[in-house]
Amino acid sequence: MFVSAVLSIIGLGIICWVLFTLAVYALPFFVAVTVGHYAYNADIGLIGAIAAAFFAGAATLILGQIAFATIRSTPIRLTLGAFYALPAGIAGFHAIKGLSGMGGAGETWTLVFASVGAVVVGVTAWARVASLVGPEEDAPAASRAFSANASRAANDG
Repeated sequence: MFVSAVLSIIGLGIICWVLFTLAVYALPFFVAVTVGHYAYNADIGLIGAIAAAFFAGAATLILGQIAFATIRSTPIRLTLGAFYALPAGIAGFHAIKGLSGMGGAGETWTLVFASVGAVVVGVTAWARVASLVGPEEDAPAASRAFSANASRAANDG
């Protein structure tokens, strides 16, 4: 009995880790599935539909990261982050709802857990999209002046 409880906790932890790790890919996956389904129904064939889905998903992820990294407008960056966070939040809602429903929670608590899970997964996905672009190269003028003065002082000393 004890071993099964420990293994259940470990398994649940792994499922949650996978959920948080893959949450940022919810929008590219959705785009890939949609394009693949459309391509297959357009009689491209199975291989063509898989290739179209792969390229559409990869393009969505790469172009989103490039746009997030190059655009400096805060409202546009918030909108791009929301495009990635909303599908991840929906996926998190349904995943947590399913897990808490299997755990025997009542309907009210299942919805509470799922709502909190949706917010946490969505925020995590937004933070991961923001972190994938790396640090900003544009340092403030004061820090550039400080580093220039520091390098001159080091060279003089």
